[in-house]
Amino acid sequence: MSRRAILWVAFALVHLTVALLGFILPNQAMGDVYLVYEPWSGCALFGTSNYCGAGGHEIVGLTSIWVYPQLALVPMLAAWAFAWIDGYIVAWAIVVTLVDAAAFAILLGRGRSAGRRSAAWFWLAFILLLGPVGMYRLEGITVPLAIVGSLWLVRRPWLGSVLLSIATWMKVWPAAVIAAALIVVRRRLAVVGGALVVSAAILGVVFAFGGGKYAFGFIGDQAGRGLQIEAPVSAYYLWRAISGSRDAWIYYDTDMLTYQATGPNVDAVIALMTPLMALAVVGVALLGAWKVRRGAGFATVFPALSLALVLAVIVFNKVGSPQYIAWIAAPVVVGLVIRRARWRGPAIGLLAIAAITQLVYPILYNLVLALDPVAVGLLTLRNVLLIALFAWSVVALAKASTAPELRLRRVAASGLISAD
Repeated sequence: MSRRAILWVAFALVHLTVALLGFILPNQAMGDVYLVYEPWSGCALFGTSNYCGAGGHEIVGLTSIWVYPQLALVPMLAAWAFAWIDGYIVAWAIVVTLVDAAAFAILLGRGRSAGRRSAAWFWLAFILLLGPVGMYRLEGITVPLAIVGSLWLVRRPWLGSVLLSIATWMKVWPAAVIAAALIVVRRRLAVVGGALVVSAAILGVVFAFGGGKYAFGFIGDQAGRGLQIEAPVSAYYLWRAISGSRDAWIYYDTDMLTYQATGPNVDAVIALMTPLMALAVVGVALLGAWKVRRGAGFATVFPALSLALVLAVIVFNKVGSPQYIAWIAAPVVVGLVIRRARWRGPAIGLLAIAAITQLVYPILYNLVLALDPVAVGLLTLRNVLLIALFAWSVVALAKASTAPELRLRRVAASGLISAD
């Protein structure tokens, strides 16, 4: 059996295992699919009381405010095409697997590039270690789109930008990768053009159906959120509560369907986090722009810059949903494709982060909510590793080589220029 065939067998086994884990593990690892994705899409598609409830027929993002950008509804609707097999949950897993398979085929190519094979093995290991939260969330769709979009930025910047923009209109995080592309990719007009075309098409449909006032509702909805317990900044309140202080505790937000932490000066911390995240993102972007100005190219800057930007959004975020960890896979995959030896350490670190994340959620989540010191300690360790990986990405960006011959050789060897 060829190495390429072995990878495809592993792909099938990993996706089957993760899909089944969603049914086996505790704490509703696939809860978003049947609690919100199915009702949202079912109401939009069928308009019956079974899915719409007392509120009546509505299309989220068009007739009502929504937590996600409008295009997020598309994969939710697409899953209904397979619901006849064994219900909506299985249908969602099938859609994610099909999207992953398309991205995996593009990543692997003909299987001749060692960098691409290493990246493919890493991605499979990452999917397995992160578990069902990576499959039964929108990240199951946006991450493969971001991987392919990133890989196409050199040879097909227009298509790469289109894919990244489509992913951004499902969930905002790929905007960090687009920002990195705008800084690094020489054909910036193609990147801008792809983003504008996708955005104009989506907004045109939204306004045509009378949803103009909800077009950017997802921005305000996110801005009003509290401190989710998994966010790095929440560690202070969790440990304060564990220490016995009565002024810090966990509560359930019924609007956002998440557990949040509160305590002394929490409103000030909530207000500070968004500006702090913006400063971190701007600082990383300026560092990347400075390296490009000094002559560093795509191969040495883009993977580190996109990783740093994505991690800045995670590390300084007041929201820390476990599926956010899936975002980090895209820049690491690109880094492994271009220079696998350099990116082996961060890849191993990310695999450890993924494994701890699955332990925390869904396996030990009840203990986290009970403020068990071991479970909260694992969550804290995961967040410390995220901060360490962010620091590595910033240092790697600062040290990015400006040697033109080296840049060209790495990009060509990865297959990003010449056909693999």
